[in-house]
Amino acid sequence: MQFKFRGHKAIVLCLTLSLIGVSSGFFMSKTVLAVTKSRFEQLELFNKVLFLVENQYYRPVDTSILIEGAIKGMLETLDPHSAFLNKENFEKMSMDTAGEFGGLGIEVTQKDGVLYVINPIDDTPAYTAGIKSKDKIVEIDHEPTLGMPLDQAVEKMRGKPNEKIHIGVVREGHSGIKHFEIKRQIIKVKPVKFEMVEESYAFVRLTQFQKHSADSISEALEKLEKEAKSKGGLKGIILDLRNNPGGLLDEAVDVSSLFLKEGVVVSTEGRDPSSKDIRYVNRSGYKDTDTPMIVLINGASASASEIVAGALQDHKRATLMGSQSFGKGSVQQVAKVDESNGVKLTIAQYMTANGRKIQAVGIKPDVEVDDEDPAKNPGKKSVDRYIREKDLRNHLTATIETPDEKVLREKMEKEDRIKRAKEIEEQRKLSQKEKDKKKEEAEEKDEVFAKYDVKKDYQVKMAINFLQSTKPTTTK
Repeated sequence: MQFKFRGHKAIVLCLTLSLIGVSSGFFMSKTVLAVTKSRFEQLELFNKVLFLVENQYYRPVDTSILIEGAIKGMLETLDPHSAFLNKENFEKMSMDTAGEFGGLGIEVTQKDGVLYVINPIDDTPAYTAGIKSKDKIVEIDHEPTLGMPLDQAVEKMRGKPNEKIHIGVVREGHSGIKHFEIKRQIIKVKPVKFEMVEESYAFVRLTQFQKHSADSISEALEKLEKEAKSKGGLKGIILDLRNNPGGLLDEAVDVSSLFLKEGVVVSTEGRDPSSKDIRYVNRSGYKDTDTPMIVLINGASASASEIVAGALQDHKRATLMGSQSFGKGSVQQVAKVDESNGVKLTIAQYMTANGRKIQAVGIKPDVEVDDEDPAKNPGKKSVDRYIREKDLRNHLTATIETPDEKVLREKMEKEDRIKRAKEIEEQRKLSQKEKDKKKEEAEEKDEVFAKYDVKKDYQVKMAINFLQSTKPTTTK
């Protein structure tokens, strides 16, 4: 049974509970009252501090901002993924998971503090207005962008559909600033990119688990299967989950189900370990349970990516290649608390089909492969540059620890971080001449604006070599 304590009703309810305890022969009244008294004492402390700030701070303050800040601080003490969502953040999260938002339709990057357009997406407001690749965005709504963080610039360009935004760009071969007034529209993000590699190998990259991601993958595979039909069919599938931060749990189950016949995909363990939510393979819809398969993961593959990777690994449906995943195995629930605001709260943790916990541990690949070809830099030590869940402050552990276990674990994690920091620093100690040479080569190639070429991807090459030389275990 769950109780919600509010104001004076809490005291009445506590007194009622204490009377029930006495009449039933249970000695619970002291405990309930002690806990409640402690809570009200702390709330009184908060009230006192709030009163002091409102009356003594040397400038007028907005009480609503102070309370919002206090709520944010409260949730930040729990773990890195629990958070208070004000109206703006609540709406943004809804748009992100839906895979659509009000925007301009441009891919941007930052180089030497300058905001560049990589590519305007076809038939979007930016494309129609005449924004071009390599344009330097120097103004957003008449505010200069020089030195503005990339994520902040992106947020400024997003907004409500049909609202106008001013963009100022500097274009090579043109003098001065070109000004554009563009009306935002709903931009639908395509989470799946695909192509055929070496004639008979399907390469499918999933960038985020948003609504209809599984449908997009099945459509991509059906197209690639038709393309490969005249050449004897598909010889292998490469599912790229590198740098995929996750997303919707339902989509993780649906994506896994594309490649599995039956069984458990993932289970979740909440506050009560005896209460588990088990998610099974969907038996209907598109299926490919036989084509040899590789799943690419790295230190930025998190959450839903780890669920899919873990499920396909446990069922021996695919071989995992790359580097150890992020280790984000906790479950967050988003709840609306009033008309505008919400809370994202960690309520459980994931476990793979075989019961392995992901939280702060991650998924280890079957075959470890460097990001880059070691042959191009002989003698260069491979360095793990990824920040993972276990590196985040106040992260949850996969199991409940004793105080001694926590001390030991934090000591080991600190030593690991120091070791990695030293390795990274060693790599930075290249001669200035070598750095300048690399910079010149990068500028000559203009790599920032070059489109991704799967044929030049070292890990994809290794995946194809693996598929050609061995036949990964598949379900029959």
